[in-house]
Amino acid sequence: MKKNFILDTNVLLHEATAIQRFQDNNIIIPLKVIEEIDHFKKDQTELGRNARHISRLLDELRQQRKLNKGVDLPHGGTLRIAFPGAHVNNGSTTADDQILELAIQMRKPGKPRCIVVTKDINLRLKADALGLDAEDYRSDRVDVDELYTGHTEHFASGELLDTFRREGRIAPPDGTSFSPNEYVLLRAAEDPTHTILVRHDAAANALVPLIPTPDGVKPVLPRNKEQHYAMDALLNDDIKVVTIIGKAGTGKTLLAVAAAVFKTMLEKRYRRMLICRPTVPMGKDIGYLPGTLEEKLTPWMQPIYDALDFLSNGNRNWKRNKDGNHEEDRIGIEPLTYIRGRSIPNQFIVVDEAQNLTPLEAKTVLTRVGPGTKIVLTGDIYQIDNPFLDSMSNGLSTVVEKFRPHGIAAHIVLGRGVRSEVAELAANLL
Repeated sequence: MKKNFILDTNVLLHEATAIQRFQDNNIIIPLKVIEEIDHFKKDQTELGRNARHISRLLDELRQQRKLNKGVDLPHGGTLRIAFPGAHVNNGSTTADDQILELAIQMRKPGKPRCIVVTKDINLRLKADALGLDAEDYRSDRVDVDELYTGHTEHFASGELLDTFRREGRIAPPDGTSFSPNEYVLLRAAEDPTHTILVRHDAAANALVPLIPTPDGVKPVLPRNKEQHYAMDALLNDDIKVVTIIGKAGTGKTLLAVAAAVFKTMLEKRYRRMLICRPTVPMGKDIGYLPGTLEEKLTPWMQPIYDALDFLSNGNRNWKRNKDGNHEEDRIGIEPLTYIRGRSIPNQFIVVDEAQNLTPLEAKTVLTRVGPGTKIVLTGDIYQIDNPFLDSMSNGLSTVVEKFRPHGIAAHIVLGRGVRSEVAELAANLL
């Protein structure tokens, strides 16, 4: 039997195409939700873009038939805008109250099951208190417990490891199945201390050695196997999309910036390196910042400047000079705010703090990539500052899962902190 889904405002603002995700079921949007969407349509943010998109989409459907009668959707369901006519909570007319009133009116024996869909935890609690069914919007969520780590361990015979050392590659052992560019720690069954780090080359269906870390990357050198994996992915020009997830202090940003500097400045493989961050504050926002655009961006980009300063041992000034250009024109440090509409060819792009991107924003960033460009997304999915995202619904987790089967992408989860003993304890205990 078809179900009736009543959508909250935050679902439509989170994903403008949400009405297309409910297959052949019935979608009901309360009138107050339309009013709330109208309040966002002038915002120059992702919420504003989604508000304008859903408004245009509903207007197109309106031309087919009256929305209060129900309009057929391409996937077989229907959509209608409803007004309950009465309100709970002593005459209040909030969207939450209209949603709950509609759900109560539609909850009748023998009728389709009615479900409130909202990303608001408190509304789900209210619905449950009234005996109503309520669910989170999960079409774009990733199961964090099942999130791909990008690397694994496998026991093999010592003879197989010796063959790898002689020939430089081996076929995957019988009975194994690895994702493209998955990293493997091969451990000798006879002597577990005998190990080799390899990468699965899906095109050749072979396990191949990692790229040695060049001297030009110093003073940044991998300190554990996960960092060796990450450095290999960052230095491999055949891998165009690299995602690195790690808690604070695991070295994800420093590794990415070091590889970008090496490939751009020393090898000159890329014409320019571009480092970006979303401008999402941690905790309460302090408001507008004074000064020029560069002065406004300095607090957001300071972690990138810190990494560049560490790489140069404090011998260079990476901030813009009086003419507005960086001391080294081959380095660009920008916010993600104005990336829409651009095409970026032959550059090494690093997107830091990518866990604060929505799936749509991540798509917007990745679709800017032009020919010859490599893009790296780094972040910690457990340190999200965007109030509309969590560890399962952010853009970084989505990119990891969507790109996993493709040979141009690689992913690594960094688990061991290397910043300091204090940072490692804080990341694990707090």
